[in-house]
Amino acid sequence: METINLHLYAWVVRGKQRTAILKAISRPKTPTQIRKNSLQFNGKISLNNTSDILRQFARKGIAVCLNAEAKVGRLYKLTDEGEKIRDVLFED
Repeated sequence: METINLHLYAWVVRGKQRTAILKAISRPKTPTQIRKNSLQFNGKISLNNTSDILRQFARKGIAVCLNAEAKVGRLYKLTDEGEKIRDVLFED
């Protein structure tokens, strides 16, 4: 198993919505696509929650916004650290 940042991993798993959103990001996606895919893991995620969590992920280095200058249709993808955490979540 690759070494992961345990502080970030613990922060993600403490939140059911954060976990669901992280699991839903498999390639670059918009917040709407991420929300739709995350509903299979947690059916109580709104688009506002999704956008807030994606901004938190970007601040913590888990995800990155590929076109931050866009007001609509922003694309998010996981960083290497985010991919490692996602891989560990899918082991469960």
